[in-house]
Amino acid sequence: MRSLITALAVAMLVPAVATAQDAAPATAPVAAPQTAAPVSEMRTVTPENLLVIDTTKGRVLVELAPEAAPLHVERMRLLARNGFFDGLFWHRVIDNFMAQTGDPLGTGEGQSAYPDLPGEFTFRRDVSMPFAAVAAPAGAQVGLIRSLPVMTQPDANMATTADGKVHAWGVYCPGVAGMARDEGNDTANSQFFLMRQPYPSLDKRYTVWGVVLSGLDVVRAIKVGEGDGGMVVAPDRMTRVRMASDLPEADRPVVQVMDTGSAGFRTLLEQTRAARGADFSVCDITLPVQVSGAAAPAA
Repeated sequence: MRSLITALAVAMLVPAVATAQDAAPATAPVAAPQTAAPVSEMRTVTPENLLVIDTTKGRVLVELAPEAAPLHVERMRLLARNGFFDGLFWHRVIDNFMAQTGDPLGTGEGQSAYPDLPGEFTFRRDVSMPFAAVAAPAGAQVGLIRSLPVMTQPDANMATTADGKVHAWGVYCPGVAGMARDEGNDTANSQFFLMRQPYPSLDKRYTVWGVVLSGLDVVRAIKVGEGDGGMVVAPDRMTRVRMASDLPEADRPVVQVMDTGSAGFRTLLEQTRAARGADFSVCDITLPVQVSGAAAPAA
């Protein structure tokens, strides 16, 4: 049987790009004070792109990113729709890193009955994608596509490519959802992980398929494992995982998040940049989120 523990454990040994956050404790980064955003500056997440993960620690709401990883997003929709994740353990959890689940065996060696997926470590971006730039390091741009933090080649490069697009990839900030895999690039299946803290050495090496909009505190409260491997004794579990679109309307949460094309976002960006100073990164941006509708069921 494969072990999806190995690939992520190896990744932890790869030196990460140095940032001020890498050495930070498991707390929210310093940021400018936020106030409630006007309704006009919020967008509603479509139910087809909202994954509702109920756990023994609380509810986590993840916005899917089909632009970045269409095959992995479709797999997550399929497995959630089939109830595959219900009752599965958070079998591997490492503080200041991530929480991993999606293994029916609970050992790191299990998977669904569906075929493995090809890696979607990068994607092609064009002007039709709602990209909001927040920084422009030499030869690149960093920003958000909806709620997903990304790094990309500059827009100017689109004029020089045959398809009018440029390469982009998800950035492993806190709350980003990634797909676990074996040592082969095309071996992701059903196991996934949610980031507890930033870990840039995973960028372009593990498929990014979404980002937590609500419940990062829940992800950070999931029981941590032991030793370098992070395997958990008496782990927490997922109680129910569904796409919001598959829930009855009366049971469906409604999530609104700040529109990155709004004036409010530019204000938030400048406030955050001023608060962080030279240490500013896209991972420092916390988009205001409003959740209404049905509450999570009892664990």
